[in-house]
Amino acid sequence: MPQASVRAPVCADDHWYPRAPSHLRHLLADLLAHVPEQPLDGELIGLIAPHAGYTYSGLTAAHAYKQLPSRTYERAVVIGPSHFENFGAQALNQKDFYETPLGEIEIDAAAVNELNRRVGINFLPNDREHSLEMQLPFLQHTLGEFKLLPLMMSYSFYLRGIQARNPCENLSAALAPMMDDKTLLIASSDLSHLHDYDAVTYFDQGFENLITDYNLGGLIDYMINEGECRACGDMAIITVLMTAKARGANRVKVLHRTNSGDVRGVRTSGEYTVGYMAAAIYRAEN
Repeated sequence: MPQASVRAPVCADDHWYPRAPSHLRHLLADLLAHVPEQPLDGELIGLIAPHAGYTYSGLTAAHAYKQLPSRTYERAVVIGPSHFENFGAQALNQKDFYETPLGEIEIDAAAVNELNRRVGINFLPNDREHSLEMQLPFLQHTLGEFKLLPLMMSYSFYLRGIQARNPCENLSAALAPMMDDKTLLIASSDLSHLHDYDAVTYFDQGFENLITDYNLGGLIDYMINEGECRACGDMAIITVLMTAKARGANRVKVLHRTNSGDVRGVRTSGEYTVGYMAAAIYRAEN
């Protein structure tokens, strides 16, 4: 049997998250302990969580992952942007496992093969993308054992406009029949990236209003508007919302929203500011 291949962590450098397992476990437990319970009136299908360093967005991400300890999932589909390279509509590191300081996570090979058959995947020998990896310690801490389907999407609405919609629809149509009640969808994304605290607050509020209404068309138009980044993982968010909707999701609950200016206490005009949001996508009972 050939030896299994492992994608080593690229974010375990104490800048993104702690490299020491004990320190990382303590930090995750502490973040989750400071987050209130926010029950949903229905079945959780997906989450949206930020991917900045835990010092900045960890508490916001904890609001999303606080939903998981009372639930059981066997597979996590994590979709995020490719920040550094254009890997095409959807790409995946071809390693057999993703590793973090908390251990190795097995890639769901059967799901990868099926998705590749349905829509086609660009397989990568290596990557240095953080948007997927930043979600993994939270998933390991809250779920324990699970299999992973990690996907990177390289295009964005704020750069490509409406042309970015087709890849989202194609990936969603391929993913939806593969989903079951033991599969969790996660969209990894930060929100606005601007040199203006007030502008980030304004635009992120508009984003929250549209996503709370589950208004996919309005949200796509908003993210195209003026070619500004409303969410770096806009394709991931839209794809997850589309896929969750095909699974019966009809509600989005924003669990927490803030930005780097609030975290640092620096709200000076001209200061580079990034927005963060945690949200739950679910099928309401009523």
